[in-house]
Amino acid sequence: AAPHPPPVYVDLAYLPGSWSARTVDEEFFRRVRSLCYVVSGDDHLKEGVLRPLLDALLAGKHHPPLDIQVTLIPTFDSLVMPPPYQETHERQQELGITVLGPPPTVAMQDETFPACKVEF
Repeated sequence: AAPHPPPVYVDLAYLPGSWSARTVDEEFFRRVRSLCYVVSGDDHLKEGVLRPLLDALLAGKHHPPLDIQVTLIPTFDSLVMPPPYQETHERQQELGITVLGPPPTVAMQDETFPACKVEF
């Protein structure tokens, strides 16, 4: 068997949140190592995407283990996230993974919008 190529390390990786999310599996997270993974999604498919992505991230970060803090940032509110987050919370802590909850809001002038600050 041919050896796997070394992983690619990036600061920020943008993950699809619709039908394309099926291509993001455990092997993806083994090959693409990022400090922050942003999960997109603004349609009805996003609800079914979060759990498989979280499971793939947990498995991919475990093999081989990576000793850096990783943040998963959904760009949308989800009613599905709390149960998977709670069910895997202990494992997330062991592996150094932080999942941001519903995005905080920022109010500017007459407008309020979700926001997240990421520093490197």
